[in-house]
Amino acid sequence: MGKFNFVKTPLAGVVIIEPTVFGDERGYFMETFQAEEFAAAGIKGPFVQDNQSKSTRGVLRGLHFQKEHTQGKLVRVVSGEVYDVAVDCRPHSPTFGKWVGVTLSAENKKQFYIPEGFAHGFLVLSDEAEFTYKCTDYYAPEAEGGVRWDDADIGVEWPDAGCEVKLSEKDKKHKGFAEQDFAFFERW
Repeated sequence: MGKFNFVKTPLAGVVIIEPTVFGDERGYFMETFQAEEFAAAGIKGPFVQDNQSKSTRGVLRGLHFQKEHTQGKLVRVVSGEVYDVAVDCRPHSPTFGKWVGVTLSAENKKQFYIPEGFAHGFLVLSDEAEFTYKCTDYYAPEAEGGVRWDDADIGVEWPDAGCEVKLSEKDKKHKGFAEQDFAFFERW
């Protein structure tokens, strides 16, 4: 048995990863990444940058992508709970414009892999959450892009965080899905 259970989603390339957790009265141990097992599951990387953020209840970050230096992301929550979403932005994909979401928490220890060609975002469901992610390319601020989090064409069913959604000024300005030119994602 491997150290990970790789759960395919309806969106090709998007995977939920359930690690094997070894625990006893002292605590627990788990691997969060193992290159050979991830590659065998189709997650090849390489990962070149790790990021971590801390947010409070109701913070919604996303839906983000990069037009150049596109990034695959391996995400997980180390404290708290979030609802994490991937949206297919690959123009020639049979699931173009479709989304999938998963609850990630420190308790369930699930991870989520979002490959290049997808927009990504998350909503914090706990009082606070610390979120970490590995990226397959470097952050390039000049290449940033985003889709409105509440775009009706996508129809993400965000859970109730128990308060009003809190967005950055940048995220408030994102255009809708139909207004985007996703030509930069055509190679996927």
